[in-house]
Amino acid sequence: MNTPVQVAYFSMEMALFPSMPTYAGGLGILAGDTMRSAADMALPLCGVTLIHRKGYFRQELDDRGNQTEKPETWPVADHLTECAPHVTIRIEGRAVTVRAWEYRVLGCSCGDEVSVYLLDTDLPENAEEDRHLTDSLYAGDERQRLSQEMILGLAGVRMLRAMDHRQIRRFHMNEGHAALLVLELLSEEARRAGRSSINDEDVESVRRSCIFTTHTPVPAGHDKFSLSLVQRLLGVQGESFLKRRELFMPEPSDLALEGERRHFGEASLFDEVPRLNMTYLALNLSHFVNGVAKKHAEVSELMFGGYRINAITNGVHGPTWVSPPFAKLFDTYLPAWRQDSFSIRNALGLPGDALWKAHTEAKQRLFRWIAEETGVDLAPDRITLGFARRATGYKRGDLLLQDPDRLNQLARRYGGLQMIYSGKAHPRDESGKQIIRDIHAARDHLGESVTLVYLPNYDMNLAQRLVSGVDVWLNTPLPPLEASGTSGMKAAFNGVPSLSVRDGWWLEGCIEGITGWAIDGDQESANDATELYDALENTVLPLYHRNRTGFIDVMRHAIALNGSFFNTQRMLQQYVAMAYFD
Repeated sequence: MNTPVQVAYFSMEMALFPSMPTYAGGLGILAGDTMRSAADMALPLCGVTLIHRKGYFRQELDDRGNQTEKPETWPVADHLTECAPHVTIRIEGRAVTVRAWEYRVLGCSCGDEVSVYLLDTDLPENAEEDRHLTDSLYAGDERQRLSQEMILGLAGVRMLRAMDHRQIRRFHMNEGHAALLVLELLSEEARRAGRSSINDEDVESVRRSCIFTTHTPVPAGHDKFSLSLVQRLLGVQGESFLKRRELFMPEPSDLALEGERRHFGEASLFDEVPRLNMTYLALNLSHFVNGVAKKHAEVSELMFGGYRINAITNGVHGPTWVSPPFAKLFDTYLPAWRQDSFSIRNALGLPGDALWKAHTEAKQRLFRWIAEETGVDLAPDRITLGFARRATGYKRGDLLLQDPDRLNQLARRYGGLQMIYSGKAHPRDESGKQIIRDIHAARDHLGESVTLVYLPNYDMNLAQRLVSGVDVWLNTPLPPLEASGTSGMKAAFNGVPSLSVRDGWWLEGCIEGITGWAIDGDQESANDATELYDALENTVLPLYHRNRTGFIDVMRHAIALNGSFFNTQRMLQQYVAMAYFD
């Protein structure tokens, strides 16, 4: 890139390449898609993350759905180039040396690229325990988690300076994990003025340079650390910072407390014991804050009463997620689709027979892979639903299975139904692991008219096959806990309409009967399950089996309306206009 880097995008995880397991799920996928679109658009942007030599984890499932986590090592040197500079930060008083590896993300045309720097502490000069700090994503105890966030934020900024990226005007924090970068920026401001402690001028200067994207309305997604641990790990650098508690501790105002009660039923982000709240640190030190869908921005303003939360709805990188059959179709009829996502609106003119042929090929491609990997042969003429999300309670992966008798009945009525599931549970999420076991148990008790497959180790490769090879994409979160969701966006690019709860992006993407179908969603799973069965029995299944032309028309609109808008090209254009170069 000839233009000096002006925006640095920090994220704890990034999905950069299928054989690099440096991501856990949607947050990392979004970060990777952001980098890919930045390269397509030749933006003066770079990324900063950690190397995660052992990945997140490789999921293994036994016949009953019991999850086992295994390390997923990968050949670092095959994908990355080691950078020359090393930087040092202090953790618990020890000097920890950090190096960076570079991954170059290439754009779709014109030879443009952006660099992503993956930080690594596996160096011989470091203490043995420190060499493993960047091994695994979201692993270890509170101490390791804070250490990783120090490396991402503090060492990340120092590494950019060491690489002579000195014209950076915006630091974008993708979630609160990177919030300690503001401490390094505050320290720079104080040193520049010849002071040993930070003041209000430093705070204002740093605030003007920072952007924060919050991603989750779920309390567990907001990191908090005890001040004793923070003081022990940060040492001298944290002394003046920790005196400014208003920067990182929420004030329990009446407005904020009321928002908490309305959202969670209790004041869950406020603590009687003082703690470093990474979300509030990012909120207080950013001039621009956004949620990842319109509804999520509204929910976030309730949660964080008193803060202005803008809305920039997430997107996906079309060229990454479009299956080979659809890429061929688009190359024929929409030749500019890789460079101009908005041109996909012309998919309304796609010939129906060519569209269905591409879909059939994508479906056969998925089914062949499933047969090779699992030995299960799926029927190509049966309607197939897909559901692949992190296995956790509020995503309700088992909602479709609430009433097996009704499910069997409607499946028999329409010649059979196939369900393909996938998704990992966090290693410490026992309720999420139970959902996987429950789905496996349901599989064994369903009738012959319903076939259920649970595919282990959901990753980029499997996702690309799955979102393009099913007939309908299912998403059933408990509202309003879905911040955005992007799997349905990927499906839409492949002509797969969604049947989803009205939450997250689907509140914006659903035009009933045109781009897909909606379940209104409430706090009662039994009601939502009934509405889901009603939609399948009375609308989706009849359309698929009795009015193929009508179903193909929904596929066209899913591509043209949702694919042309819910993409990272549009998303980044909004960041450029609203936050990066305002």
